[in-house]
Amino acid sequence: MRPTSGGFGRLLVLVYGVLALAATARGLYQVSTAWHEAPLAYALSLASGLVYVAATWALATDRRRAAWWCVGTEMVGVLVIGAVSLALPDDFPDETVWSGFGSGYGYVPLVLPFVGLWWLWRTGRAGADH
Repeated sequence: MRPTSGGFGRLLVLVYGVLALAATARGLYQVSTAWHEAPLAYALSLASGLVYVAATWALATDRRRAAWWCVGTEMVGVLVIGAVSLALPDDFPDETVWSGFGSGYGYVPLVLPFVGLWWLWRTGRAGADH
């Protein structure tokens, strides 16, 4: 097995870190300034930020089980919240990080968990072929 933070993993950890900072800051701002306007959306924004923080930590420190859980949670979150936010837009009066499959973040939240899971699988199999 190769460490999750080596090679391409460094770039992945950087992207996760940037998204963790952006999503957590956005969620904290929304919850602290306008909670009454869209509590569900703002709580989900903050929750997604915390998932990104945990995923960043897990990938950076080669905590594979935690990384699988965090990135898997991220994938389910972006797919479910993305679909629900499009199907029931009245329930999301303001955007979350995962609304519209991450459209507000250039769809990075949609692509990132697929890349993260691929990287975990690839680095976990590195020693299996030899």
